[in-house]
Amino acid sequence: MSKEKIFIFDTTLRDGAQTEGVDFSVEDKVKIAKRLSEIGLDYIEGGWPGANPTDTEYFNTPQQLNKSIFTAFGMTKKLGRSADNDPSLAPILNAKTKAVCIVGKSWDFHVDVALGITKQENLENIKETAKYFIKNKREFIFDAEHFFDGYKNNPIYALDCLKKAYDEGARWLVLCDTNGGTLPNEVGDIVSKVSKVIPGNNLGIHAHNDTENAVSNSLTAVLAGARQVQGTINGLGERCGNANIMSIIPTLFLKKTFSDKFELNIKKEKLSSLTDCSRMLDEILNRKPNKSLAYVGASAFSHKGGLHVSAVKKDPKTYEHIEPKLVGNHRNIIVSDQAGKSNILSRLEGYGVKINSNDPKVQKILEEVKDREFSGYSYDGADASFELLANRLLGKVPDYLKVESYSVTVEKSEKIKTDAEVIFLIDGKKIKCNGSGNGPVNALDNAIRENFEKVEKYYNFFSDLKLLDYKVRILNTGTEATTRVLIESTDKTGVSWFTIGVSPNIIEASFKALIDSLDYKLFKENAPANLKLNAK
Repeated sequence: MSKEKIFIFDTTLRDGAQTEGVDFSVEDKVKIAKRLSEIGLDYIEGGWPGANPTDTEYFNTPQQLNKSIFTAFGMTKKLGRSADNDPSLAPILNAKTKAVCIVGKSWDFHVDVALGITKQENLENIKETAKYFIKNKREFIFDAEHFFDGYKNNPIYALDCLKKAYDEGARWLVLCDTNGGTLPNEVGDIVSKVSKVIPGNNLGIHAHNDTENAVSNSLTAVLAGARQVQGTINGLGERCGNANIMSIIPTLFLKKTFSDKFELNIKKEKLSSLTDCSRMLDEILNRKPNKSLAYVGASAFSHKGGLHVSAVKKDPKTYEHIEPKLVGNHRNIIVSDQAGKSNILSRLEGYGVKINSNDPKVQKILEEVKDREFSGYSYDGADASFELLANRLLGKVPDYLKVESYSVTVEKSEKIKTDAEVIFLIDGKKIKCNGSGNGPVNALDNAIRENFEKVEKYYNFFSDLKLLDYKVRILNTGTEATTRVLIESTDKTGVSWFTIGVSPNIIEASFKALIDSLDYKLFKENAPANLKLNAK
């Protein structure tokens, strides 16, 4: 039995750009569209030509989108103008895209109140706009704004809006849950009824996430008859976001409810690009990735409890609904005070360390982790610090940076000035490093890395090191509060690592995390040991 085709329409470059704090450059749009086309999405909506300088410039930029159909967005013509003479339609046509996606009202309440025109005049605007673009050989997609609210209020009129575009030759009629308030059972019922009037091969779904149901509504719409799904990378979008195509695509591929009946134009091997695509968007936006995203999040296949880890090692299907590598993700065994020996062994195995499960060093590492977490450490998000700790206890990490002393001074006159001094013992010599910064941690970081030309042995290892993020958490209240500091670092590889420090003194906690970051960099690059120290 042949399978029905599902088409994926990405709106990241338009809907995603409406997200608070998001402002794509032309270069950002080019990069995102190229990545989506490499995955094989059917449609990539670039934005609204003529609406703003960025979108206008972007549509004048040559695109390399493989087989993806580049699409321009706009809205139906205004009353009192012909489509040929409407200045808002001309830039969309001039964008010379293969397809156009035009939004129009389908909720009679909005026609009355927002547009202030008659229902018949709105129908005529839809008809003439569709005719205009189809006459000019554009694939026409009608985005029926607030369709579900309109259908619930006046189903006959909402359907009339669709039919006006369909009768003129529209390829797709997209049902929009614009305020995100429709629930899956309503979507299923309404799409099923609509598909008896408009063929399912011409129906699409555009869901917003205001009730956390955008993905559910999209999948329900497919089961009810829709054959195009719109969404964004990571669910980006205004308010609570849009349907997340990073979840929709693998679900359509990997869940039998859908894979037995439907197929995509995307090749299955491209699924492994989804995690990188998700994280690329966060990198462009300079945002921390959402660890809890389904399929592509860093925590999507994380296991913390010892019993869970034991079960996963025997049969991953126990706690993993798919194989992580199918979507380009990986299994993450977390070490914490809830961990058992199986967690430790799994993590060591991930580092390439082979050790017998009965080796007493495994129990030693486990006890050390639990003792440290009792005092405030948390290795959930500090992989590099745990790797150093475990390998030190296994005798695999040489001494690198021996700190004799350090100091930080903060002085305020016309402006605040922070200076730091660190004295290292390297190969029996005292190395004094000084630096200034916009705070204690920045000053310490600068003191160490800007002065390491004094230590030729390690300087080259730190030339590409960058401190990406610094987080402080107060673990208890009062004047003797314990402070936990987490530092994220990276280098030319683009891979980041996290280190942790804990102390009642925020400077000491920060310094511990910072030194761990430096030591980890030296360890992973097999730097030479601090000879005088290791000779003792």
